[in-house]
Amino acid sequence: MSDQRIQTFAEFWPFYVREHSVPACRALHFIGSTLSLVVIAAAIFYSPWLLIAAPFVGYGFAWFGHFFIEKNKPASFKYPLWSFIADWKMWAMMLVGKMGSEVERSHALAK
Repeated sequence: MSDQRIQTFAEFWPFYVREHSVPACRALHFIGSTLSLVVIAAAIFYSPWLLIAAPFVGYGFAWFGHFFIEKNKPASFKYPLWSFIADWKMWAMMLVGKMGSEVERSHALAK
């Protein structure tokens, strides 16, 4: 992606998908997001203080995947809101087994 700022989520999504090309990185995102939901549920039933841990759990797994597997900078540094939305879109697509084909489609569009 150039230094030009992305203006819409429709433009952002293919960029986000290409930044998550490696399946292991996507798996870490899925694990982190799922564990964040578990932490939020635990906070509801046990202690609201657990909410402090939710972003660390979710982003910890995701950022590890970017820095050590994908070897790129998380999109959340530049586009935090769109990245958050895209994280959950990717999570849902992974849940139903459609993310792999979305990665292929995104790479084909970039050519």
